[in-house]
Amino acid sequence: MRFDAIILGAGQAGIPLAQRLAKAGREVLLVERAEVGGTCINYGCTPTKTMVASARAAHVARTAGRLGIHADAVRVDFPAVVARKDAIVRRWREGLQRRLASAGDRLRLVSDHARFVGDREIEIAGARHRGDVVVINVGGRPDPPRVEGIASVAWLDNHRIMELRQLPSHLVVLGGGYIGCEFAQMFRRFGSVVTIIQRGPHLLDREDPEVSEAIEGVFRAEGIELLLGTRVARAFNSSEGGVGVALEGGGQVVGSHLLAAVGRKPNTDDLGCDAGGIRLDGKGYVEVDDHYRTSAAGVYAVGDVVGGPQFTHTSWDDHRILFDVLEGRAVRGRSGRVVPHVVFTDPQVAGVGLNEREARERGIRHDVATMPFGDVARAIELDETAGTMKVLVDPETERILGVSLVGAEAGELVHVFAVMMQGGTRARAIVDAEIAHPTFAEGLQSLVMKLPRYALR
Repeated sequence: MRFDAIILGAGQAGIPLAQRLAKAGREVLLVERAEVGGTCINYGCTPTKTMVASARAAHVARTAGRLGIHADAVRVDFPAVVARKDAIVRRWREGLQRRLASAGDRLRLVSDHARFVGDREIEIAGARHRGDVVVINVGGRPDPPRVEGIASVAWLDNHRIMELRQLPSHLVVLGGGYIGCEFAQMFRRFGSVVTIIQRGPHLLDREDPEVSEAIEGVFRAEGIELLLGTRVARAFNSSEGGVGVALEGGGQVVGSHLLAAVGRKPNTDDLGCDAGGIRLDGKGYVEVDDHYRTSAAGVYAVGDVVGGPQFTHTSWDDHRILFDVLEGRAVRGRSGRVVPHVVFTDPQVAGVGLNEREARERGIRHDVATMPFGDVARAIELDETAGTMKVLVDPETERILGVSLVGAEAGELVHVFAVMMQGGTRARAIVDAEIAHPTFAEGLQSLVMKLPRYALR
């Protein structure tokens, strides 16, 4: 059969793109071999943040004595936590299925594996289909750690760990990035002993050192063991029935469960890209230009499969840009976007634009101001003082170059600066704004006013 558009993958770019193309009058085939919603709804954002909320509730209850409130002994009903997560995932997934079903006859959803067998020609369950346009939105998956013996142990990824029904007694986490940090703190707050093994010298090692150090201090205070600058030589099954890792240079760590959070890989190895004339980079990601065009005419790729920032909000924005491209009214491309990021630890870690290390490496002139999050009145009142804030400003244009935040609701606060950067607004705007008291947002104004040119005189 022939379609105006064939979209491979019903993730956070594929679904809205399919709906909008169908609404615009195109015949669309949407193919998904697993569950609609992609990583975000099924294995990523939705389930993890749901469980993070439960973990935070347990932590707040345990530590309420600092506010003069004394709760009885806190009990974590772990199966109930998982059941709540499953219910919310199911709710979002079923909502997407209803939306797709109501899109009309122009949008057809097929649940099966698809692969290229020729120029814009796709094979699905033995049947061949051709699209005037084909969009690849197949996402990625956890990349198994390259550790000797890993194939012989029952290691967990970010999906399988959320399917557990019994709380790990000791969780060993390989990797101190976004996934590793969120799960480590979550399970520590549920009651597990937790050890993080990180190859680099810091957690979240793409951040500036003081940002990483702020969250490291919180983790240590909560009893999470951090083995930084540590490499794993091999994995093994322990005689006690758990999983162990031997460390380079000697020593070992043995736990009940092992979570590998050391990277992801694109789902292109079984896509038939060679047959479709689609060029991949050395890591298997689809190579695209600024308007998502691949090396094959009429074939585009969006979302995690193109590499770069692998965020749900980036994938969703990809669909907006590509829809305009396909409608012949492209006004912007994928490069040069203002892309905020958030790590949903507690406190949250958030940023947008350049950090100071990146600015120095690129030789970009900048003024920088820093401030402890604990200097914010609202943080003191709520006893949520952990964290730090940093802003970089161009000394000539006075525009924001980048912001790094560690603190309560940092993931919300960062968008003040993201919008300023998107609009090219000068830093003076936040200085002159009247911000309600007492709010965390006051701290952003105080941060910028640490720069001499904006200080009160």
